Amino acid sequence: MDILTILLIAIALAVDAFAVAVATGVSLCAVSFRQLFRLSWHFGLFQAGMTILGWAAGLSVRNFTETVAPWLAFFLLAFVGGRMIIEALRSPDEEKSIADPTTGKSLIILSVATSIDALAVGVSFALLKAEVWLPALIIGVVASLLTIIGLRLGCLVGATSKLGARAEIIGGLVLIGIGLNILHQHGIL
Repeated sequence: MDILTILLIAIALAVDAFAVAVATGVSLCAVSFRQLFRLSWHFGLFQAGMTILGWAAGLSVRNFTETVAPWLAFFLLAFVGGRMIIEALRSPDEEKSIADPTTGKSLIILSVATSIDALAVGVSFALLKAEVWLPALIIGVVASLLTIIGLRLGCLVGATSKLGARAEIIGGLVLIGIGLNILHQHGIL
C-alpha cells in the first residue's frame, strides 16, 4: 500500500477526532498544553491501537465491526454529548465550570468512540494481507495532529464567539451529531 493511500485513509479516520476536538475546544474556551497533549495523545494512540487490534483480529472481528461497532460509537458519543448538555442545562450560569472531557472516563469514551472505524480498517488490512505497522503509525500521528488543530480551532471559535454556557450545549449536540453520522455512514439511518 502506497503512502498517499495510507495518508488518505488516516485523514478519513481522523475526521471524527477532529470534529470532537473542535467541539471540545469550543466548550472549554481555553485549552492548556496538558489538555492538548492528553486529548491528542489518546486519540492518536487509540486510532493506531484499534487499527492494529482490527488487523490482529482479522476475519473473526469482521461481523462485529460491520454490525455492532457503529452502534457502540453512536452510544458512546451520545452518552458524552448528552452529559455535556445536561451539565449545561443544570446550571445556566455563565460562570460555571465546564467539565473537562480530556480527563477520566470521558477521555477514554471519546477515544474509543472516535477510533472504532480504525478497527474496521485494521480488519481490511488483514483481508488485504497488508502490513499494519507503518499505516498504524501514520494513522495515529495524523489523528494526533488533526486533534491539535481541532482543539486550537475550537478554542478560537469559542473565544471569539462568546458562546459561554451555550458552548457546552453546542459541543454536546455536535458529539451526538457525529454519532448519528456514523450510523448514517454505515447505512443504519
